[in-house]
Amino acid sequence: MIMTVTPTRISPDWPCQVKTPGSYDWERSAARWLRELVPARYASYPALIRHPVLLARHAQLQVQQEIRVARTALQTARAELPPLGMPESVIEHTIKLYAAEVRQLQHIARSVRAVSEALAGHRTGR
Repeated sequence: MIMTVTPTRISPDWPCQVKTPGSYDWERSAARWLRELVPARYASYPALIRHPVLLARHAQLQVQQEIRVARTALQTARAELPPLGMPESVIEHTIKLYAAEVRQLQHIARSVRAVSEALAGHRTGR
């Protein structure tokens, strides 16, 4: 009997650092990537180490908070940076930096969501 393996279809937002769901050691690669997204002190908590789904949930919360911070920084830069003595060129550069950071964080949030859904699906047998 020859068994064929159907490749798992993964999201275009799937992080390249995480192995394909169902492949050998993929959960470990997911947990390693997720630990990079949370503050170091959280990454060492036993419950988050033992339960990658919890780690994924915390990473989602962490990234959402970072998006809120970057958006606030972006929205307030024009008003708050001039009184700090920042030249217009620095302000413009900073605004571009924050805008790029928001886009990057949104991509990371989609990646975390994809990994989280795969981990939860794996746990429930889907």
